Amino acid sequence: MSVPPAPPLLLASRSPQRRAILAQLRIPFDAVEPAYEERAIDGERPVETVRRHARGKARSVGAEAGERPVLGVDTEVVASGRVYGKPGTAEEAATMLDELAGRTHEVVSGVCLLTPAWEEVRHEITRVTLRQLTPRELGHYLAAGEWEGRAGGYAVQGLGASLVERIEGDYLNVVGLPAGVLVRLLAERFAGTYGFG
Repeated sequence: MSVPPAPPLLLASRSPQRRAILAQLRIPFDAVEPAYEERAIDGERPVETVRRHARGKARSVGAEAGERPVLGVDTEVVASGRVYGKPGTAEEAATMLDELAGRTHEVVSGVCLLTPAWEEVRHEITRVTLRQLTPRELGHYLAAGEWEGRAGGYAVQGLGASLVERIEGDYLNVVGLPAGVLVRLLAERFAGTYGFG
C-alpha cells in the first residue's frame, strides 16, 4: 500500500542547523524567515519563553502555508536561571563560555506545529556539561569564530564538540531542533505520512 507524498512543512526559521536536521530526518520542507520579533517578558520562565517564541514564529508565517503544517522553533541556553543568548562580540562569547565551563546548563527549546485546524506546542530540555577550559583552549575556540550567532557562544556540531564533557538528552536539541519532539508530533498528527507512526 503506497502512502501519498507528505506535504512539505513550512519551517519558520533562518537557521541552517534546523534545515540540516530536517534534511537528515528526510522530512520535506520549505523554509521562510519568520516575521516575528522576539521580546523578553519580566519574570517569564525560559520554558514559557521558548514556547511563546516558537508559537509566534509559526503563526507569523501561517498565512503563507495554505494547508501545509508550519513549524516554529526557539532555543535558549540557561544556567542558574540566567539565559545566555547569542553573544555580539568575541569578548561576550568568552565571558559566556568562561561562566559555562565546568558546569551543567540546560538547552531549552520550544516547538510549535500548526495547521489551519490545530496548533501543538511542546518543549524539550537537554542538559549539557562543558568541561573546564584553559585560557589557550578558550582562545583557540574563539579564534575559530564559531561562537557567532550561537546561543551560549558555542556550536556542539562543530569545533564546540571539543568543549563538551557530557550531554543528557536529545543531542539534536543542542544543535537547534529537538528531533524527538518533532517526530512524536508528526507521528501523532500525521500517522505514517512523514514516515513516523
